[in-house]
Amino acid sequence: MALSGKVALVTGAGQGLGKGFSDILLKNGATVALLDINETVGKSAKADFDKEYGEDRTIFLKCDVTSDEQLKDAFQKTIKRFGRINIMSNNAGIVDETNWEKMVAINLNAVIRGTYLALQHMKKDTGGEGGVIVNTASIAGLAPFLLLPVYAAAKHAVVGFSRSVADASMMSGYGVRINTLCPTFVKTPLLEFLSNAGTAGQFFHLFHLVQDIEARIGIVEVPAVAEGFLQLVTDEDKNGAVMVVKEEGRSYMDFPKEFMLDLKAHIPGSETKPPSQ
Repeated sequence: MALSGKVALVTGAGQGLGKGFSDILLKNGATVALLDINETVGKSAKADFDKEYGEDRTIFLKCDVTSDEQLKDAFQKTIKRFGRINIMSNNAGIVDETNWEKMVAINLNAVIRGTYLALQHMKKDTGGEGGVIVNTASIAGLAPFLLLPVYAAAKHAVVGFSRSVADASMMSGYGVRINTLCPTFVKTPLLEFLSNAGTAGQFFHLFHLVQDIEARIGIVEVPAVAEGFLQLVTDEDKNGAVMVVKEEGRSYMDFPKEFMLDLKAHIPGSETKPPSQ
């Protein structure tokens, strides 16, 4: 996918990964709607981008992604301003095991809501242009994380949801790809929350392990993750892909297939026979 002329909507765009994703989209020719609940960082990010790319390339919209009304309104305002949506980045997230219901609402429920809204506006069978959705999960969505079990549960769910919707979109002929990004620890404001035992909840007594875990797993910079994000956006062969970003580089997860439906067997015109029962 060439990004020139494309319109992206990025949640949590005011800082950290969301700002990094927005920057690399703008750098490659896209126009971006910047969504963030924090008006101060959101407007600051837009001001930075205005200096670099011009005022017409972005719009900032204050938005609580847990609000169905606010997120729908953000989609409508983006389309009214830029005419379409081609790229969706469900990126907003928090770390707070003490308030785990809010964390699930932001880290999982809002990803589901954002994905379904994006599909409504992007799928080709209702007049959309197609496109791509990239959902931000975490390496904690691929393996147990003893310090943050609810965070890990939400991120595991994002991976499973995204892969499932990717297959459903393909089978439905929507023309919308859905991929998942799973970075390790990233040097963002979110990392500060991870180092705060006050957000640890049930297992606060284990937070002395944080530094050791960070040292073992490693910390990556935002630009490295943004490059992975760009690859998931632009590579039209990637649908249902799960990319891991670590210090040593990027890689794709290879999940077992023995229990999965052979989708090609059910695509009209395919000569592959359905799997035996």
